[in-house]
Amino acid sequence: MTTGTETDVFEEHRPVLLGVAYRMLGRVADAEDVVQEAWLRWSSADRSEVREPRAYLVRVTTRLAIDRLRQVKARGETYTGPWLPEPYVTDFGDTVPDTAERAVLADSVSLAVLVVLESLSPLERAVFVLREAFGYPYGEIAVMLDRGESAVRQLAGRARKHVEERRPRYEVDPTQRRDLTERFLAAAAEGDLEGLMSLLAPDVRLVGDSGGKAKAPLRVLETADHVGRFIVGAARKGVDELSWRFLEINGGIAVLALSGGKPDSVFQLDVVDGRVQAVYIMRNPDKLRSLAAH
Repeated sequence: MTTGTETDVFEEHRPVLLGVAYRMLGRVADAEDVVQEAWLRWSSADRSEVREPRAYLVRVTTRLAIDRLRQVKARGETYTGPWLPEPYVTDFGDTVPDTAERAVLADSVSLAVLVVLESLSPLERAVFVLREAFGYPYGEIAVMLDRGESAVRQLAGRARKHVEERRPRYEVDPTQRRDLTERFLAAAAEGDLEGLMSLLAPDVRLVGDSGGKAKAPLRVLETADHVGRFIVGAARKGVDELSWRFLEINGGIAVLALSGGKPDSVFQLDVVDGRVQAVYIMRNPDKLRSLAAH
């Protein structure tokens, strides 16, 4: 039987545990399952031997996430069309008052970074998340993963190099991103191809994730002309009983489009030098379920 104090301790650390699990897995439901399993481990643990609850819980959550990630990779599941992480509502609120820390957390959960993290090994991903997103010392990470510190440093170096080589450059100025998103919406709604093209970088990319369960491009679209024409064409077809609202998704402003009050799609822009560098559109209904309450 758990006590109120034990439950309170776990709930205090739940946001961090969910943050670790989601960055490891890129899937909200899987992350929540892992955190639930961590709760079961915590509720049955001999807490007289637990000196640092947060460290213990992060260690358990990380190891469970590694196991889950290995299972997914072992299954070798195929995915129809481009893959994007499941949209994750991030509202740090007053829990992360420091601007620099907030920027690090937002970057570590961004769609661009999570796509790159998918190509890391489970151990590399764990080390990267714990070190780069949450700032754990190498020694503590070594204990969590039951590895030597030198091995953890090597894993961290490989992971960091891999991510830096592959992650797109983008800016996180929220005001600029919001302004460009609003102008993008207006141009698309008006069918203003010329106005839309003026917002797009020449080498803009559009990544649509439908999982084969909704209408979206089955390959990445490239160049302003292709992306602009696709957006205008999609806007002309319209969505029944369309409404939309702004949300903070994966550390940045995004638009949740609803059809008859139910989530239809999410789109988000990456911005570089005042132009749209990437357009992410998520339409897989399985990945939108968690947004129904928002």
